Amino acid sequence: MKKVGFVSLGCPKNLVDSEVMMGQLKAAGYEITNTEADADVLVVNTCGFIESAKQESVGAILEATSLKQQGKAKRVVVAGCLVERYRDDLMKELPEVDAFIGTNQIGEILKAAEDEKNEFHLSPIGNKSATYLYDFDQPRHRATDAHTAFIKIAEGCDRPCAFCSIPSMRGSYRSRRLGSILKEAEDLAKQGVKEIVLIAQDSSRFGEDLGEVDALALLVRALGEIKDLEWIRVMYAYPTHISDAFLEAIRDTPKAVKYLDMPLQHASRNILKNMRRGGTRESLERLIKRVREKIPEITIRTTFITGFPTETESDFEELLVFVRNCEFDNVGVFAYSDEEGTPAFDLPFKVDAKTAKQRRARLMKEQAKISKRKNQQKIGKTFRVLFEGNSPESDLLWHARLEGQAQEIDGYILINDAPDDFVPRIGEFYNVKITEAHNYDLIGEII
Repeated sequence: MKKVGFVSLGCPKNLVDSEVMMGQLKAAGYEITNTEADADVLVVNTCGFIESAKQESVGAILEATSLKQQGKAKRVVVAGCLVERYRDDLMKELPEVDAFIGTNQIGEILKAAEDEKNEFHLSPIGNKSATYLYDFDQPRHRATDAHTAFIKIAEGCDRPCAFCSIPSMRGSYRSRRLGSILKEAEDLAKQGVKEIVLIAQDSSRFGEDLGEVDALALLVRALGEIKDLEWIRVMYAYPTHISDAFLEAIRDTPKAVKYLDMPLQHASRNILKNMRRGGTRESLERLIKRVREKIPEITIRTTFITGFPTETESDFEELLVFVRNCEFDNVGVFAYSDEEGTPAFDLPFKVDAKTAKQRRARLMKEQAKISKRKNQQKIGKTFRVLFEGNSPESDLLWHARLEGQAQEIDGYILINDAPDDFVPRIGEFYNVKITEAHNYDLIGEII
């Protein structure tokens, strides 16, 4: 039996691609190994979104080819977004790689792993020609914890965001059929999955390309009827497509976590215009108000970019005011990465990297105050949490998550006490009383 090892980089959407590829190889008789040095075939599923991700991907490829040169791997396959973005350069500079497959060729992983020669013809997918979309009946080997799983509900993106190269790597937006998603969710629930996380480049547009109206709201309500599921989480919702029907589905579906992940990127009219996203600070504040009126207990997570070309100190100060006014629960901030092939790459008035990073630090410092104040309000209260085992911070602590905490993205609840002789089980739900609060994490005891 041949052994195959995977290095999966980048976002959860890329992880799903890796899981599907692993599933196909496992169904064909391969053994999945977590030890790269033991693998006969090494697959590196790359990210090509920003410079740091590209560097990480190239480093992983070089590590894999080094193992091949040492005789520990017979074949190296490179897959994913970096291939779509730099296929010609990669094939020229890395002759020791045996096969390159892009995001539209996930279904060809078995051929890539087994062919003696690299005979793949990789033509650019462009923004309209990509067709790949996995279905519920494709084998999948999950790499997440047993109690949580991602479901990719759509592929590609048609948004014109100036800083983003995803449309050129993933193709145009295409939704899966509702029935396919529900069947996959039912199968996962039977396997013991408690939390389903819906992902796409833009979840809020789900079903539009199929002529459906408010399909995401319908999907949330339908998932809420699956017996063994406990939590349904939606990630990556675009702000202009947050409909009342979707918010009401989150509010009215008990199993839908009261959580909204909505990347806003900025608040200055000038920067939003140059980002090709539109809107103003005032329109975004009205949106946040509407969301909270519909779902008063909602946890709102967002992300911002600092140092975007043309961003002045005044633009950044407006972003600071916006964050202070809205008091988001969870915020991620990224310093702008200037990426060739994107419209932003050609914009004038670049912000130097040092200033972009300083602004990022200032914004994160501002958000830390807000997060700590919100966390302190939870002290003394009891919450239902999903238990996830030993904390990576210390063997003396357990950790768990509130419904307002997405795994590996937001903070955790660190548990330092429980009833005598009580041993909680991973993937089960317990009541935890909060005893301490930090900037991002909470400390509590099982009661």
